[in-house]
Amino acid sequence: MLINCVAYENGAKLADIPVEDISEYIIRPGCFVWVALSDATPEELAQMQDEFNLHPLAVEDAHHGHQRPKVEEYGDSLFVVMHLVEPAAEGEYSVNVGEVDVFVGKNYVLSVRNRSKQGFLGVRERCEREPELLRNGAGFVLYALMDAVVDRYFPVIDALEVELESIEQQIFTQGGAARDKIKQLYDLKRRSLILKRAVAPLVEAAGKLHGGRVPQICVTSQEYFRDVADHLGRINGSIDAMRDTIGTAISVNLSMVTIEESEVTKRLAAWASIFAVCTAFAGIWGMNFEHMPELKLRYGYAMALALMGGTCSYLYYRFKRAGWI
Repeated sequence: MLINCVAYENGAKLADIPVEDISEYIIRPGCFVWVALSDATPEELAQMQDEFNLHPLAVEDAHHGHQRPKVEEYGDSLFVVMHLVEPAAEGEYSVNVGEVDVFVGKNYVLSVRNRSKQGFLGVRERCEREPELLRNGAGFVLYALMDAVVDRYFPVIDALEVELESIEQQIFTQGGAARDKIKQLYDLKRRSLILKRAVAPLVEAAGKLHGGRVPQICVTSQEYFRDVADHLGRINGSIDAMRDTIGTAISVNLSMVTIEESEVTKRLAAWASIFAVCTAFAGIWGMNFEHMPELKLRYGYAMALALMGGTCSYLYYRFKRAGWI
């Protein structure tokens, strides 16, 4: 679906143009066309391929989708793939993973957004408010799109970190089942892995756009791409730290479960020892032998009860002092 198709010249917007007129504008000096598509059909991609002379391999990747984040050069043009990681519906412990494919040439920018509810209208408005920067052409538009995608990673990782802190606090409380906490931690680890798969390849890809041999399209915007790469590095480091913390939290949670089980085992063992005394005495005096000592004593029954009670009380005192009860 076509979102918009706009022509720009010397940093200023000329007009919204029909797709059929693209070829007339891209041949004008200092002019470039920015087209945005959402969930594009094969027919729309084929039309864009004809208008911008896109490389067939790049078009094929955009058509099939589910590509790894990357930056590829095709002659004097670029093909950039980025993952859009967005929180799912409120109250759900999941994230939605979309994709944006960007074709960039000297006189055009084509963005194809797939499986994502959040558009890039704010990016276009931002660029139009900065005509001095927009004069840098398609390279600056590519930076603006990448910057918008990377900025959307920050709320996701912030939400994951807040959730992790909440689970860590629950580990040291008595409430909540251990199984539920481990399930939450593994679910958190799965979502952090999704974010990692979006960020880590893009760190390397963004490095191609500043320093060293930079594509001609991006030469005038190198410092901006360096800023994007710096943000990606920070996010990547935060993800690694969070994944390490999740692993530690899982180990601590399992250790707490083991400690609790040990406490329960000690209590059971202590009470079993106490009742074992009663069982032993009762078992001895319950034997049906004719000649047994103390059977003829007048206070033998009371003495037996007192002996059992005293022994059990002493054991209870010792176990209580040792912290087993």
